[in-house]
Amino acid sequence: MAPVLPPSAGALLRRAAGPAIASMFEGLAAVGALHPKARPDVHGIERLRDIPYRESGLEAHLLDIYRPIDCDDAPVLFYVHGGGFRILSKDTHWVMGLAFARAGFVVVNINYRLAPAHPFPAALVDASRALGWVQDHIGEYGGDPDRLVIAGESAGANLACALTLATSLRAEPGWLQELFDREVRPTATIAACGMLQVSDPDRFRRRKKLPGWLYDRIEEVSNAYLGASSYAQRRSERWANPLILIESLAGPEAFARPLPPFFTPVGTRDPILDDTRRLAKALRRLETPVVDRYYPGEVHAFHAFVWREQARRCWEDTFAFLQQHGPAMDSGG
Repeated sequence: MAPVLPPSAGALLRRAAGPAIASMFEGLAAVGALHPKARPDVHGIERLRDIPYRESGLEAHLLDIYRPIDCDDAPVLFYVHGGGFRILSKDTHWVMGLAFARAGFVVVNINYRLAPAHPFPAALVDASRALGWVQDHIGEYGGDPDRLVIAGESAGANLACALTLATSLRAEPGWLQELFDREVRPTATIAACGMLQVSDPDRFRRRKKLPGWLYDRIEEVSNAYLGASSYAQRRSERWANPLILIESLAGPEAFARPLPPFFTPVGTRDPILDDTRRLAKALRRLETPVVDRYYPGEVHAFHAFVWREQARRCWEDTFAFLQQHGPAMDSGG
């Protein structure tokens, strides 16, 4: 019979799970980058590293560009990494930059400030500033800002959805209103395995029983990102919950500009699966084209493990969606 841990030991183990998960992903990304096929030049791709999109001197305000060598007026894919708003970076998500660049995109892979040191709205402010930088500068790197895809996974999907909404809705905060005023018009949005409502983490536990360590990670995201401020008292914080914002809209007439088509892949064993289901339902009610794909037995962010069969299938579905709904791209993805 397994020994029963005292509550204090169990709590310590649950708290250690967060750093352990971060170390695992960072280690996998670093080891994967050593593989010969991870070299961008092998695929005719150039990686331009650590370009500042805000003049703060912070590592959080740097981005990388992956682009086909000698590209000109190529479609642009703006990528926002996941990690629960708390961990990971553009460097852990190099495979996303490389994969989309191989399909013919100029990929902008961003860092942003992380919680809990920088709670909402820091990440969304940074992502909106980076997207503004793309509008002003991506032409210098061979990209066409008028042929834009916004993409992200997990927390990055939350930010990608909020940015997309800001291009179609007149927002209250000035940093989002700027995107609308700039007339940023994404052609498509990819929101993979998104945590699209940061408030009320208990909703996942109400749906099904979750292991304590797993629920702790979900609750940790909510507490860190929303910080100590009252969600209900700050109207701008509804942008931390783009799913609720979308569900609250009466109909397509609520948008000053139509939303682009969405692709929403997720695994059926992902504990936050319901957010994707709700998003697809809400988008269909708003008459927004959406392709939702559910991968049997797969866990959160499974598509990052590109050597696995279901991950490869997800990437094939992603490129098929972009061929149908996104800007014109090469067929070699």
